[in-house]
Amino acid sequence: MTDMVHVVLVYQREAGRLLLEEPYDDLHTAMRRRFALERTSEYDDMEIVVLSADSTETLRETHGRYFLSSAELIQRFRDVVAAA
Repeated sequence: MTDMVHVVLVYQREAGRLLLEEPYDDLHTAMRRRFALERTSEYDDMEIVVLSADSTETLRETHGRYFLSSAELIQRFRDVVAAA
């Protein structure tokens, strides 16, 4: 079985900003952390997710909206359109 990384993210949609990034080796631990964060009022109206992949680099590639700035996302979109 392939080793996986499980990352808890807290993303502020309105500002387009990643507030928290915590990697875990164990999915159950990551999920417990996610649920604990969801119970706090500090992160109301924020997106709290657990993403899993073979590496953090893969997560950054497949879920760029959490990790890239707005300008970087726009440039990535332009690059895709230009290549089409």
